[in-house]
Amino acid sequence: MKSLLKFITCGSVDDGKSTLIGHMLYEAKLLFADQERALELDSRLGSRGGKIDYSLLLDGLLAEREQGITIDVAYRYFTTDNRSFIVADTPGHEEYTRNMAVGASFADLAIILVDAKKGVITQTKRHTRICALMGIKHLVLAVNKMDLVNFDPKIFDAIKQEFLQLTAEFHFESIQVIPVSATEGDNITKKSPNTAWYEGLALLPYLENVDVHQNDNAKQFMMPIQRVCRPDHTFRGFQGQIEGGRIAVGDELTTLPSHEKAKVKRILVGDQDRDYAYAGQPVTIQLDREVDVSRGCVFTKDSQIQEADSFNATILWMDDSVLTPGKNYLVKVGTKVLPGTVTAITHKIEINTGKTVPTDHIVKNELAKCEFSLSDKIVIDSFEQNKSIGGFILIDRVTNMTSACGVIEQTLQGSDKVVQLDTEITREVRAQQKGQNPLTLWFTGSVSDQSALAKEVEKRLVSTGHHTMLLKNGQGESLQRLAEVAKLMNDAGLIALVSNDSPIENDQAARDIIGQEFVEVYVNRTVAGSSSTNTTPGNPEIVIDTSKFSIEEAANYVVKRIIKYLINESSRGQFLNF
Repeated sequence: MKSLLKFITCGSVDDGKSTLIGHMLYEAKLLFADQERALELDSRLGSRGGKIDYSLLLDGLLAEREQGITIDVAYRYFTTDNRSFIVADTPGHEEYTRNMAVGASFADLAIILVDAKKGVITQTKRHTRICALMGIKHLVLAVNKMDLVNFDPKIFDAIKQEFLQLTAEFHFESIQVIPVSATEGDNITKKSPNTAWYEGLALLPYLENVDVHQNDNAKQFMMPIQRVCRPDHTFRGFQGQIEGGRIAVGDELTTLPSHEKAKVKRILVGDQDRDYAYAGQPVTIQLDREVDVSRGCVFTKDSQIQEADSFNATILWMDDSVLTPGKNYLVKVGTKVLPGTVTAITHKIEINTGKTVPTDHIVKNELAKCEFSLSDKIVIDSFEQNKSIGGFILIDRVTNMTSACGVIEQTLQGSDKVVQLDTEITREVRAQQKGQNPLTLWFTGSVSDQSALAKEVEKRLVSTGHHTMLLKNGQGESLQRLAEVAKLMNDAGLIALVSNDSPIENDQAARDIIGQEFVEVYVNRTVAGSSSTNTTPGNPEIVIDTSKFSIEEAANYVVKRIIKYLINESSRGQFLNF
């Protein structure tokens, strides 16, 4: 069976990516007769004065042909005598960096094009970093439009040296630099007489021979579960693609995160029974006994795979909105999706220099290192060790759009997380002992007034025999950790009063962590002379305007309202104004 190479083309706008692949397919006779004829006819109305416009083979959208640029990722499948290929022709415009990252996520090798007249530019550096981020280990730098610089070897060598300096920090396994002319065909399928000084292979022969495949079968067996197949009551199989290692009938598997063990009773590849299966194959596995397995679980023979609910990672932010700490998203790792929060932005990475810059926010197309906390533990690994459970995407919970892609670097455990031990003394027992229902009063809004109000409310609660704890953001304290501490206070049977000066729109993340014990008190302060009050954010349970009442009066009102939360669960969630 021929080996398969998955590769992408990337580079700046008008560097000739689509033309390069189109010319390769045309010259290597890898087109059907009707495709070749259609290309020749379409080229008569193109921008090359009747000459064949090879980019039309990949730029199929009307907007792409009108503007002469690639907008969407175009996939092509072709086979030579030596190898099979899947190529993703990706956009070069900065606006479509998201599309380029999508193409890079599937590839084993990247062809990065540069214009011989322009050399290495910012977009070249951006795409190189994204390729490294997505785990691509093999690069080809195609120095295009050499015909426009008279095939000058000095220009080629200067670009080559600059690119090799750029890539030194990334530890790519192989880098090949090839001088080409996408429009004229130099060094595309065969060596060009115009570059007698170039000693390497032409592009297509190089792609046919480069070795990019690691020995995945030598790794420990690992398979994320994509689907549970149950056509009738007699069969229950677990489907997914083997991401590493080898499995055979009779082998014992461990199911994560439940850690149940079972033996492989049957392996199906398609509808055919097999005695064994290996990395890269989609399979259905039937076990010899019933275990608790659903989509997102992982089969493994390696008990060392990690489970964690927090990690740090490098991400490419792809959303039009600004990312700030405290925002809540859906996090998809492997086949598992669950809520998660960006707890901190450590720094961003400058595209041109690679230097790290401290920041508290990032914008579209920026690279940054961030910390994340998930709603539950999940099976994960570093991207370097395991791509399938080391890469992830962030999904906007409102629009369902992909906001970022990223790679996990390490889990955060030990002192980085507050851990509560299992015990027979439950929250209910502690609450009964104190004669109250646990509650978190989350004060937001006017910073000075909410802090004073929280203190005054606590005084009144303590004076009536309630057990409380007052919390406030410390310097550098994340909203995530503040909410986790408040939840622990509730588990202890206490009433937690939290004075929070984080951005109001981030409070939903705290509500998700704390759960039904969460009561938001929004402290609004109308500006003198204003014709209307400020817009109330989200859906707070209590709203109070401290410009109309003293702190003491406001505290009396809050206490009256929260008594019903402490003694009557059914009234929780009312929207109240004062």
